[in-house]
Amino acid sequence: SLFDSPAERYLKARQSVQRFTVTQLGECWSEHRKYVVHSYNFFLFPSTLGLTDVEFTLSASSIQFLSHYGFDYSKFLRDGIPYMNEVQEKILSQHLLAGSSKVSSALDRDVLKKAIDEVTCWIVAAEEEETMILQDLNGYQMFEVQLVLRKALQNVWTQPLGDKKVMVRKVSPQHRQLLENSPYDYCRKELVLLSARGFTNLFQTLVKAKKPLVGHNMLMDLMHLHDKFYKPLPESYEEFKRNIHNLFPVLIDTKTVTKSIWKKCPLPRVVNLLEVYEVLCSNLNPKDSTCPVIALASDCSRYAEKKSPHEAGYDAFLCGSVLLKSAHLLLCRSTDDAVEADPSFSQYLTVLAEYLNKVNFIRGGVSSINFSGKDTPCEHPPALVVHVRGWPGLNERQIYEEFKPLCLFDVRRLSKNQFIMLSNKFKHVRLVLRDYKHHPHLRVSVYRHWRHSPRVNCLLQVSGIVALWSLLAFVLGGAPCCSL
Repeated sequence: SLFDSPAERYLKARQSVQRFTVTQLGECWSEHRKYVVHSYNFFLFPSTLGLTDVEFTLSASSIQFLSHYGFDYSKFLRDGIPYMNEVQEKILSQHLLAGSSKVSSALDRDVLKKAIDEVTCWIVAAEEEETMILQDLNGYQMFEVQLVLRKALQNVWTQPLGDKKVMVRKVSPQHRQLLENSPYDYCRKELVLLSARGFTNLFQTLVKAKKPLVGHNMLMDLMHLHDKFYKPLPESYEEFKRNIHNLFPVLIDTKTVTKSIWKKCPLPRVVNLLEVYEVLCSNLNPKDSTCPVIALASDCSRYAEKKSPHEAGYDAFLCGSVLLKSAHLLLCRSTDDAVEADPSFSQYLTVLAEYLNKVNFIRGGVSSINFSGKDTPCEHPPALVVHVRGWPGLNERQIYEEFKPLCLFDVRRLSKNQFIMLSNKFKHVRLVLRDYKHHPHLRVSVYRHWRHSPRVNCLLQVSGIVALWSLLAFVLGGAPCCSL
């Protein structure tokens, strides 16, 4: 809503981010001078090792949308890479230090019970140094089986063999002590945490690298990155901004960049990232010999043959390509001289300077969120106030539908018979003021805070009453006394 401030929108989005999970994340790396693109898809699934069972919401419309674009739900559910934030990692670390292990999955509990039964039956007759193999263990089951067996039986040692197998060896207690926390111990706390962190390890590598982070309409992406891989989202909007800026000092939102370019250049209006990419690759955007050459590496060459919109890796490729082409266009427009051959990325960053750390804010009180400073309010057209006469029971939705055929406004109730409307287009404001000038039931005028605000009106009424009582007290108090 145009009424939303960034802080209000953040609190609304925060609730959504906390309910949903990340199913797929795409990353795109490129090598200069010729930009050779390596694009990756990561299917993600919340970590379950030693943690309270993670719950998340599924939206029916989102499932249909992703299914339409070929999203592999089986891979997401079966092979998703685990991840956790710092709070979850701390809880798991405490469990490991205490030697306690909690299995939250019913499937894992069944697998664990079967493995324990097999080992306890085998170990009774087994000789020292004799071994057995447990098979068909997936993911965390490899760790969980080993941790539980080692805790329950002091005369066994376990070792993963790969290919979903774990070797169990009968050993003496003395031999067991030598093996524990040695290089041969594959269940050391740091190794368990490394596995449980999963994709978070890559996230932490990106944070340490301090490279520019590029996205398209990336506010929700940043919120998910913070919540899923760093820390739960704070209640404070300003704290969220500070945290993100500390993690990623340079943000580039291609939506912010292209919005500006589209105002300066005679390019056709487009809606989504793929359309932006296609326009910038078309003849509508003149090419020259200095234009960056973008080539897909062999491991992701399928993107050159077939479009894969809304696949994370493909969208990452589009985003990086749009950034380079947009930056080159801005570089060409910034100078009257010919652009030198093979411009460096630092030159592109220079022409992008005014857009750095400004993330697009969709339809709200600011045009972008500034992660390295204060947000600058938008210059919206003046608000309109609608005064209703002779049309009882009218609500916000009905007001919206009334004006919808003419133009789009965001509507909020101001008082019982008044509504305030906001638009981001001056022509819409002029149109409504003209066409509703003589409407029998709706009187539309420009909103004036001192005149239309219920709080100001209330204050004026209270002030008037106080002034009247003061006047009466003065008049009555100043009247001459009569004595008998």
